[in-house]
Amino acid sequence: MSQHKSHHIENHPDYKGLKVNSGIEQPPVTNPDLQLRNRRKHLNADQYVEGILAGNRVILSQAVTLIESVKPEHQELAQQIIARCLPSSGKSIRIGITGVPGAGKSTFIEALGKHITAKGNKLAVLAIDPSSERSKGSILGDKTRMEELAADPHAYIRPSPSAGSLGGVARKTRETIILCEAAGFDTLFIETVGVGQSETAVHSMVDFFLLLQISGAGDELQGIKRGIMEMADGIVINKADGDNIEKAKLAESQFRNALHLFPPSPSGWTPQVTTCSSLKKTGIAEVWEMINTAIQFIQQNHYFYERRSQQAKYWMYETIDETLKNSFYHQANVKNALKKIENEVLNEKMSSFVAAKTLLSIYFKNN
Repeated sequence: MSQHKSHHIENHPDYKGLKVNSGIEQPPVTNPDLQLRNRRKHLNADQYVEGILAGNRVILSQAVTLIESVKPEHQELAQQIIARCLPSSGKSIRIGITGVPGAGKSTFIEALGKHITAKGNKLAVLAIDPSSERSKGSILGDKTRMEELAADPHAYIRPSPSAGSLGGVARKTRETIILCEAAGFDTLFIETVGVGQSETAVHSMVDFFLLLQISGAGDELQGIKRGIMEMADGIVINKADGDNIEKAKLAESQFRNALHLFPPSPSGWTPQVTTCSSLKKTGIAEVWEMINTAIQFIQQNHYFYERRSQQAKYWMYETIDETLKNSFYHQANVKNALKKIENEVLNEKMSSFVAAKTLLSIYFKNN
């Protein structure tokens, strides 16, 4: 039985001594001005490019959102913006940062970042985190954990897209680098939050790759993949403070000895090892000096420019692969046939190779 909303059962004569007044008329749950406020002004490619080149962070963030969008019209506009920003990009130092869990990466990035901006540099911090959808990776909290850096007018922190394949997230980060450089950021940190292949993705878009470590019980070299050690241009032992200083020094010599076992780097640069305390801000200047020395070294022997060219070529092929893969799986005819053919493979009615060829022929026939 429906009752009037202002009716209160407590006012019934059976409930003596109770009286409940009718409430006031409630305002609408939705703010009528909200829709107007959220109606973002649509910019064209000219306005985006103009805003980015002028260093407008709001417009830069909106352009990065276009890059991350899956809508075809957003992607088309994003590619126009990237193409026009490309001539103004490339004038920065790109530094990749990875580290073992618990190495204090956020504190380190903030300490080094503040040191860099204090010298008058402009810093952008980007992340590659293909795992955040599953593991709720730490980058999602980095803006709150790096409070000082987030509030720094010379720094810009952009969390990773919260979902997507490594290839997709990495490509979007690569495109975001171009926009950040065009906006005047001369130093870029590309942080890897995920594990495994994401280090390789970061390595393929930076000039200097830094591995952050902490000292332990003498087993620092255990659990570190040989591939990551080979990629490192510099190793920093963090948390070298208090009772940990001696352990950090021991770890430093262990890493230095281990690096001698690897073949020489194609750049000719010998990877360096140093210690620091992000908390006490000690050794941070030395880390920055090490990075600058390495960059100057590879610029002088021209490896810097050769590597940038190789990276551009690598990302051209990666983008082709990613685009073809997406095109294949999103084609209606393929989507319709996929489940049926998959079941035939699972029930051993069709071999994997015949199934693949059948699906590819469906794709090419309808393209």
